[in-house]
Amino acid sequence: MPVVKVIEILAQSDKGWEDAARLAVAEASKTIRDIKSIYIKDFQATVENDQITSFRVNAKISFAVRDSQKDGD
Repeated sequence: MPVVKVIEILAQSDKGWEDAARLAVAEASKTIRDIKSIYIKDFQATVENDQITSFRVNAKISFAVRDSQKDGD
């Protein structure tokens, strides 16, 4: 049975929430392998002079944890 771990990441983009989600996965993938899914828990935007200046997401990223005994590590 695979074991799945979940981490929470905050990400920000000036382009939009989808881009912030992509950035969260890209950043997590620098140190985590086998990412399975992303769940966006919260959305937020900052506003300056009546304009949205940045989009933020609070994301939960799920990934499989390797079984070192099975993998022979």
